[in-house]
Amino acid sequence: MSDDKKRDDDYRIEIPEKTGDSFSRPLSPLRVPPARQGLAISENASIAIVSYCGSSILMTVTNKYVLSGTDFNLNFFLLCVQAVVCVVAISTCKSAGVITYRDFKTEEAKKWFPISVLLIGMIYTSTKALQYLSIPVYTIFKNLTIIIIAYGEVLWFGGSVTPMALFSFGLMVFSSVIAAWADIQHALASFGGEASTQANDAISTLNAGYLWMMFNCFCTATYVLGMRKRIKLTNFKDFDTMYYNNLLTIPILLVASLFVEDWSSANVAKNFPVEYRNRLIIAMIFSGLSSVFISYTSAWCVRVTSSTTYSMVGALNKLPIALSGLIFFDAAVTFASVSAIFVGFVSGIVYALAKVRQNSKPKTALPTHQAPVSASSQSMRDGLKS
Repeated sequence: MSDDKKRDDDYRIEIPEKTGDSFSRPLSPLRVPPARQGLAISENASIAIVSYCGSSILMTVTNKYVLSGTDFNLNFFLLCVQAVVCVVAISTCKSAGVITYRDFKTEEAKKWFPISVLLIGMIYTSTKALQYLSIPVYTIFKNLTIIIIAYGEVLWFGGSVTPMALFSFGLMVFSSVIAAWADIQHALASFGGEASTQANDAISTLNAGYLWMMFNCFCTATYVLGMRKRIKLTNFKDFDTMYYNNLLTIPILLVASLFVEDWSSANVAKNFPVEYRNRLIIAMIFSGLSSVFISYTSAWCVRVTSSTTYSMVGALNKLPIALSGLIFFDAAVTFASVSAIFVGFVSGIVYALAKVRQNSKPKTALPTHQAPVSASSQSMRDGLKS
């Protein structure tokens, strides 16, 4: 009742008593509740998409800088630092009254823990792939995640795939093939052909990157679909998602770093050379701060749009990300590599148009359209639908 009265007061205009030919005091201006202004921004899909694009570029570039060292192998430690910095940053903001999120509860942590495990799989495989591949190739192969997510939504959320979307999937696969071929040809040309030992080592490095990229595509799709389902079940808001995601990953990442990674003095010296040590530490902290933005904006984008739209935006965002790799890092600029970026970008545009057309008219049946299912399966699917 008190809240209703407060809202009534916000819109009330006080009419002063008239004394003589003038009013005793001027009219009070109409006040718009600031909470409703904030709500409009938090539900704005365009702002969420732009914010996600900017934060993903920042996150990719900072991570690539830290991982670009040939001897860096403490990936779990890097992710742990990012999670700690993120929790400290949002806790500080909450203490200052800038943001708010729900307090830690064991029951909610148990429900969210599987999502945190999926997050670890996604970001770890991402760092490994980014360590072996250039940013342009990494972003092109990241498009393949859209295909997995789209078919995951067909199975879990009762979606469908249109012929135009299917065509865009073909372009995504084609752009990935061109990127891989360009990468391999550049490696062979740089080290004197297939007979060179250095060329063989370069090809082995690329193959390792492609393998980690495949793992990352599956982990990312599973995380995005799982997070969408869990958000609907727990009614988590954006900062709730960020807080639980990072807090629950800290102990796992710390234990994994201590028991899996090499913490000998020699390996630490290789990972943090004296001449670059301070810059690397600053870059790791900065990457942790950038993870605050990517954690929040990714959850925000999934919540106000959909998991497929989230991936579509990532596909369209590949062009500026790829350009950042060409600008800030020594990525190969060849006709084939530029063609791969262009084809991948076109595939994202085609997919975006396919989603617009699909939402504006009845869905067309494809071989991917779901056949009749049992009552129990349909009941579970209905529970997952938005």
